[in-house]
Amino acid sequence: MPTSSHAERHFAASDTLRDLVIGMADGLTVPFALAAGLSGAVTASRLVVVAGAAEIAAGAIAMGLGGYLAARGDADHYAAERRREQYEVRELAGEEEREVVQIFARYGLDRAACAPVLAHFRRDHEAWVDFMMRFELGLDAPVPGRALRSALTIGGAYVLGGLVPLLPYMLVGTLSVALQVSVVCTLLALGLFGAAKARFTGIAIWRGAIQTMLVGGLASAAAFTLARWIGG
Repeated sequence: MPTSSHAERHFAASDTLRDLVIGMADGLTVPFALAAGLSGAVTASRLVVVAGAAEIAAGAIAMGLGGYLAARGDADHYAAERRREQYEVRELAGEEEREVVQIFARYGLDRAACAPVLAHFRRDHEAWVDFMMRFELGLDAPVPGRALRSALTIGGAYVLGGLVPLLPYMLVGTLSVALQVSVVCTLLALGLFGAAKARFTGIAIWRGAIQTMLVGGLASAAAFTLARWIGG
């Protein structure tokens, strides 16, 4: 009987996707809301462009720095916990063995079934520490260079996203027309971004697109209304 090979398809770049989502989502919505809000209070496209460019630069730096510090914090936390586990498997081996048995008990295995695993861990402390880090603490080893890569991904995605609502103000002289073009372009970009994100996260594409468009639309509408109200 012919058999077909089974290929499992999993999306492995979850950290990169998360950084792209954070940077692109904020890049599309925050400058969009700022530009729309300023359009309700000023009369020149140049003012919107200057303020928008300053916001994109500041936002990209702040978001990138935040991503860097978060990734560095995760790496430092992992290193500290690993040092603690290394001490425990060396000095408190009996207690650590009981914890291993408790972990396997969740899967229906008793201490006798765990005996070969415990024997191996006594010989290989690093494998023991790896096991405890993953299955006791739920921590994965940080990827080398993750902090810098996260900062660049988030910051770069923010800049790309922020240019979408700002470009119409650079290319169209009439403020009201630029606002209309910006609304259409940004909502379209939000929809495409939401659909792409949904494709990787496993939810319905139409749902991801609508959710993302709704968030960006509400943010810009609120900013525009507030700026128009304050400006009289």
